Amino acid sequence: MNQATGADEAAAVTSAAVPGLGAVFAAVMLVATLLPVTRGIESPAIWVAAAFAVVTAVAFLASRRGSLDRQLAAVVAGASSIAVVLLSGYALNQGIPVSIEVPGVRSSFSLVFAAFVTGGLAVSMAVADYFGIGLAGLKERTQRTTILSALGFGGLLAPQVGALVIALPVMAAVGELSRIQSVVVSQLGMALGTGVLVWWYLSVTGRDLSYIDLRRPTGRDLLLIVGGVLTIFGALGAITLLFQATGVESSDHGTTQQAAENPEILLVLVPASILVIGPFEELLYRNIVQKSLYESFSRVGAILIGGVIFAIIHTQAYWTAGPGQVVASLAVIFGLALVLGTLYERTENLLVPALVHGVYNAVLFANLYFSYSV
Repeated sequence: MNQATGADEAAAVTSAAVPGLGAVFAAVMLVATLLPVTRGIESPAIWVAAAFAVVTAVAFLASRRGSLDRQLAAVVAGASSIAVVLLSGYALNQGIPVSIEVPGVRSSFSLVFAAFVTGGLAVSMAVADYFGIGLAGLKERTQRTTILSALGFGGLLAPQVGALVIALPVMAAVGELSRIQSVVVSQLGMALGTGVLVWWYLSVTGRDLSYIDLRRPTGRDLLLIVGGVLTIFGALGAITLLFQATGVESSDHGTTQQAAENPEILLVLVPASILVIGPFEELLYRNIVQKSLYESFSRVGAILIGGVIFAIIHTQAYWTAGPGQVVASLAVIFGLALVLGTLYERTENLLVPALVHGVYNAVLFANLYFSYSV
């Protein structure tokens, strides 16, 4: 009897732990949004975000104490947290000047950014609470996400190492590389570096090349490729109109700035998009990262987490403006990743998202070339 009681008490503590963590994140959100209000910041976005942070905190506390149905509380907390993410992201994009000084460090920290990040963490806690995921499950999912995030960031370093391996003997033979030659080498380096990284991961995890989902496309696959391209450009147009209507600004990709000075590099990047960028990015981020996430998450969860990883690793490429503009650009990349991830999950054929991704980039680069050439 005592053992059963002890087990019940342990289960109760475990079930209350996740909404408890969510309440902590909600408290941080609340502080990060209320401080700007107390400092006289006249931003409706911040005020409304603070209100949603209160709702989030109340929902998590109600779930933890059992005074509200767990799943209902999780839905309320998740929806409110998403609202905080959107509103704080908008405020960040609009340059709301609210920060605090970090003691002992000659720098400041953005409260709005803190609300944005903790809002995202609160969403994950709400999802975990809804599905009854306890601390053990949360720990296992966090570990896998961390490992695959590290692998994703390895996708930034590996192409540079690959390009260096190729560039050194070429430079020894022909001397300094031209701008176009450098771009060609960087693309070859991406293929080499990403390929080696994927091979290494498969080796250390006891897998072989059969893990790579590559086969001849069926008629359905071809229809999904066309539909995927149309969906991405349709969504891009809708997002552009939304940004214009709300005054949201995004940042340019670093390649855009390079192309402004050397438009001829785009003539290399157009075919490279289909032959290298699309295939090798999809190989790593869909076939390896997303597929590996299936082992701990639902298919939908894996697409979402994989999309977040894919967006975050593009931060460096879009760091051509302020953090608010970068966040807006990464939101677009996240949307792109959701489409690509869904196509991969539906077809289990790497070729489908690789072609959609490649065509998307190729069209953007071609359009950029013509705009600079006219």
